[in-house]
Amino acid sequence: MNFHKPPVTFVGQVNLKVQDLQRSLTFYKDVIGFKVYEQTEKSAKLTADGKTVLLSIEQPEDVIPKQGRTAGLYHFALLLPERADLGRVLKHLLQVGYPLQGASDHLVSEALYLADPDGNGIEIYTDRPASEWEWKDSSVVMATEAMDAESVLAEGMPGSWDGLPEGTVMGHIHLHVSELVKTEEFYTKGLGFEVVSRYGPQALFISTGKYHHHIGLNTWNGVGAPVPPANSVGLESYTLMLSNEESVKETVAQLEKIGAAVTDVNGSFVTSDPSGNRIILQAVKQ
Repeated sequence: MNFHKPPVTFVGQVNLKVQDLQRSLTFYKDVIGFKVYEQTEKSAKLTADGKTVLLSIEQPEDVIPKQGRTAGLYHFALLLPERADLGRVLKHLLQVGYPLQGASDHLVSEALYLADPDGNGIEIYTDRPASEWEWKDSSVVMATEAMDAESVLAEGMPGSWDGLPEGTVMGHIHLHVSELVKTEEFYTKGLGFEVVSRYGPQALFISTGKYHHHIGLNTWNGVGAPVPPANSVGLESYTLMLSNEESVKETVAQLEKIGAAVTDVNGSFVTSDPSGNRIILQAVKQ
């Protein structure tokens, strides 16, 4: 099953605020391997395949650095098509000397972790086949173990790094939130996700279509973590892709039923979770 196409609801695009557009562009092109889809003086849209925007970056007026202990982005995660692609990315990062924050085996996936020059978290990963994931009742079994980096590198050795592969998608987003009770209600009853994993009282992972997670939610920045200032570095918004316009209307109705505010912004429905993380609802173009 493709976990990033209809009828699954998935994250399509992440929109970030950065301090220095040119510095960020250099990083996202030369280190991560994006191509520029569109660019203005203060913003840029980035793509892997030249057709689909996965990431946008903008430099707000009077921008201030990323604020600690707030709600917002923990990391966005780029899903590569093949394990060999991850091996080539790892080899490239080692060659350019860019610091990694981690390299993990999550049983369902293998992942590299790093941050952009502003401290925005990034995961680059590949999935193991879904047939190999272990489910206990309605929960998927995940862990954080050391990646077998030598094996991943060996798989990527036959080829050379040439930027992000065309089949790269936005695999998931992981967010800092201020609490989990209202947050769970918002994402499950409002947006239609299912909880597929809980890490005690501090984190939960949700998806549609039995993916291991399209969204991660945690309170690791503290219960009651505030919304960051609008002009600070970090998450501006992210886009949820729904099957069609009817699905969008149904989702808007569900959100309004639980008391969540939904507004029409230039023809798109926009809402925010209880921690102020802004979400754009969009139908997949048929």
